Amino acid sequence: MRIVKLDVGDTLQMKKKHPCGAAEFIVLRVGSDIRIRCTGCGHDITVAREKLEKNIKNVIPTKGSQNG
Repeated sequence: MRIVKLDVGDTLQMKKKHPCGAAEFIVLRVGSDIRIRCTGCGHDITVAREKLEKNIKNVIPTKGSQNG
């Protein structure tokens, strides 16, 4: 399994939508657990990295990020 490089401020496009209908989340904290915020309703969620990585469709890095 590959490890996805995530930085605070990155936008994640998910395979499944949040109940509010939004499919994009902003990364707030990175570690063994990842804290993300829904761009639709603003709900904060803390998810285990392993579970989150399975559900990521695309990572949109911030301008100052070192991704890619």
